[in-house]
Amino acid sequence: MPDPLTPEQRHYCMSRIHSRNTKPELKVRQWLWMRGYRYRLNVRSVPGKPDVVMRRYRTAIFVNGCFWHGHDGCDKFSMPKSNVEFWQAKINRNRERDQQNYQILQQNGWQVIVVWECQLTPARFEHTMWEVEILLNRNFLAINNKLRTYALPDEEPMPIAAEPETKYGE
Repeated sequence: MPDPLTPEQRHYCMSRIHSRNTKPELKVRQWLWMRGYRYRLNVRSVPGKPDVVMRRYRTAIFVNGCFWHGHDGCDKFSMPKSNVEFWQAKINRNRERDQQNYQILQQNGWQVIVVWECQLTPARFEHTMWEVEILLNRNFLAINNKLRTYALPDEEPMPIAAEPETKYGE
């Protein structure tokens, strides 16, 4: 099926698609900011230039469009019917690049969170963002537990003030 648009019209339409400050990305950032999380955007020194970088949590968040990153099993992703070879190659390159970036980050001790566009629909948004928050907090606790270890004294435990001092079994 031929493209109904002229090459100039197609070029104009495609030029309106941006890689930064997309609506899904803005939704995620707004939710994080309102919950008190602070972050940097599109940090070039971090592999893959994640959409949101939270150094305190050693976490990189990627907000991926289902079409551009080839989200399998998603209603928002279907291979275009025209110029099939080009689109297959492009989406496969995007997937491979994403996997390489995720692996590099994980090897360097970073947690990678991928939020898909389809997970940000009104019906699924809160659930998705709560899962992101849980992952952030788990990672934060894991990082800080490595830094601080507390040793208990070798003495006998002291009784709690509200309990009478009795031995069990007596």
